[in-house]
Amino acid sequence: MKSGTFKSDISGTFVSDTSGTFGVIYSLLITSETYNRYIHPKDRGNRSIFSDAAAATLISTDGYLEIDDMIFGTDGSGVKNLIVESGAGKYPNKLGIEIDPDNEVNQSPDYLFMNGPAIFNFTLDVVPMLVNKLLAKAKIIQSDIDCFVFHQANKHMLKFIREAIQIPEDKFYMCLENFGNTVSSTIPIALYHAINDNCIKKENTVMIAGFGVGYSWGGCILRS
Repeated sequence: MKSGTFKSDISGTFVSDTSGTFGVIYSLLITSETYNRYIHPKDRGNRSIFSDAAAATLISTDGYLEIDDMIFGTDGSGVKNLIVESGAGKYPNKLGIEIDPDNEVNQSPDYLFMNGPAIFNFTLDVVPMLVNKLLAKAKIIQSDIDCFVFHQANKHMLKFIREAIQIPEDKFYMCLENFGNTVSSTIPIALYHAINDNCIKKENTVMIAGFGVGYSWGGCILRS
């Protein structure tokens, strides 16, 4: 696999993979989320977690690190635990149900619903498994990883994940305080800041891992 350098609209240099099979030298990867328009103003829980962001990433064959082994997975049983049910193809018409915590109306098919405990339990079940399988596939051990960059879901969840997997705090990169959960852009943003903070160097081995909606999860090893 060829390594790739990301040039993003947040002035970052990141890492990715581009295949020479089709003669591709440069590709542009866009990640963008506007969750706030799906979160009801009175939904205090979700509004305090999610934020809007975008990253534009140029992927080239002249890379910072090389993409190595990858793992992906899905489990459709969790689809109802993080969802906006109406306003799309399956249910195109909104139902006009407003959230009103004062009257114990805490969810609506017209707005983002997240079953926090179910998502939390899914993450604690799947992420340690993902890490172990990825290490086994890459034929390395956990101490070989110089930096772990995971989806920046929330500080509480990441702390539990780190402790469950027993990752040293100085190897576990977090940058939530200024951005919140930007969904598909969390890893590009975190990689940018990890590189700028000198937590990722060209000779390092890095593990990135994402998890969330669906349920779905994926990870890969990056190394020089």
